[in-house]
Amino acid sequence: MAEISGNPVVIIEGVGFWDSLYDEMKDALSAAVPKEKIFITPVSVIDWIGFPPSPERSTNRVMKSLDETLRRVAQAFPNEPVTLVAHSGGGTIAMIYLLGKSFQGDAYEPYPMIQKLITLGTPYHTLETYGKMKSDFIFEHLTPDFFQKIEVISITSDSWMGKQIGSVSEMASYYFYQNVSGRGDLPGDGIVTVESCTLDGARNVVIQGIEHLPTPNTPWYGASVGVKQWIEFL
Repeated sequence: MAEISGNPVVIIEGVGFWDSLYDEMKDALSAAVPKEKIFITPVSVIDWIGFPPSPERSTNRVMKSLDETLRRVAQAFPNEPVTLVAHSGGGTIAMIYLLGKSFQGDAYEPYPMIQKLITLGTPYHTLETYGKMKSDFIFEHLTPDFFQKIEVISITSDSWMGKQIGSVSEMASYYFYQNVSGRGDLPGDGIVTVESCTLDGARNVVIQGIEHLPTPNTPWYGASVGVKQWIEFL
């Protein structure tokens, strides 16, 4: 395993999930990074839904919280390189933030200390309505020189092959994969397919036995058993 830098890490939650679900990931990462250098972007269910309901604006709300978190990191650890670790749809939010282009009227100038983005089960290619809004925006503005400034590592798992007739988990995977990739008979992490997470220009890594959802006692990306498979990329 390569030596891990111990530089600050900022975690961005997946769509629909809230910050306390990622305490497990923070604890696992603290084996290699001082805990005071690991920040979880404050996000609640209301940030995803909106009040009154406006889920199409969720990316804007989470980007604002991410920018405020990065400001705190810059003040606490000036001049130290920062790695963003983003789960699921949080990865496309992080990418939109880093592109620095106006998204639905909001644009941020990314902090120059951000040097790496690690995404975990992030579908860069998706048919899902709100996910596609983000993906279309990303591919409209993403250019090859972006990867010269920021290293992107897309990590996904092939733990479940979707099957129309099979176990409950295989059939559920088939349904979720259809919504993302238009086909259900593909490998993935139970929610998104491996192919949906493949991004040209990034380093694409497939790990084994890891599931998508941050549920208790599940070997997901943020559980200790999951983090052990990708922590070397920090």
